[in-house]
Amino acid sequence: MFTFQGPEQGPTVRELAVQALSSTERGYDLLAPKFDRTPYRTPDHVLEAVTRAVRELGPFDTGLDVCCGTGAGVGVLRQLCRERAVGVDFSAGMLAEARAAFPPGSERPAVDWVRADARSLPFEPAFDLALSFGAFGHFLPAERFGLFVEVYGSLRPGGQFVFPLGAPPPVGSRAYWSLFGFDAAMRVRNALWRPRFIMYYRTFRLGDVLEDLTQAGFVVRLLPLTELGLRPDGSPRARLVVATRE
Repeated sequence: MFTFQGPEQGPTVRELAVQALSSTERGYDLLAPKFDRTPYRTPDHVLEAVTRAVRELGPFDTGLDVCCGTGAGVGVLRQLCRERAVGVDFSAGMLAEARAAFPPGSERPAVDWVRADARSLPFEPAFDLALSFGAFGHFLPAERFGLFVEVYGSLRPGGQFVFPLGAPPPVGSRAYWSLFGFDAAMRVRNALWRPRFIMYYRTFRLGDVLEDLTQAGFVVRLLPLTELGLRPDGSPRARLVVATRE
């Protein structure tokens, strides 16, 4: 449970409730000042594992962080790209936090921020690399193909779209029922309350994702992120999806 005792604490239960009863965009505007002090931020060890894996796929000149939030993915791009890193998000509040975390400077790569909906990206084919962390639950399954088409259109030929994807928890495990319960509660909330807040954990299934990426024009492969751990059967707990525009 979150409590608020000072400026370094995360959001209170009341603040989270207000966010959850807002639209997705407004909810993140409200949460933005404390977002990096919640469990929703991608953990550093995941960012570091992805950075190491993607570095082997380079070099890269320009990179795009899709649904950048407070800029964790832009931090990865700054380590991987030589010329330019761009973060795009529809939440003005999240972008404000990202700009504060990465103030303008003379060092390379240059960092830019763009407010836009990922379902309608305002870019020409300009990027060698696109990545995203923790954002796909905010898109309904019917929107996923269109999102991938938008990313495809933002990449140069040979450009790569990468993101980590965790293995689903075992059926019947505590994690399984926790995610099942969250999604069920969110479906009830969205059936009874407007505006909707879109956040689901169990709608981004590997088989569906691979099919939509392929239909969008990507050639896809999976790389194991073994440093994030193995399941009891020896399979990786997470994989890096690497989708290439050829």
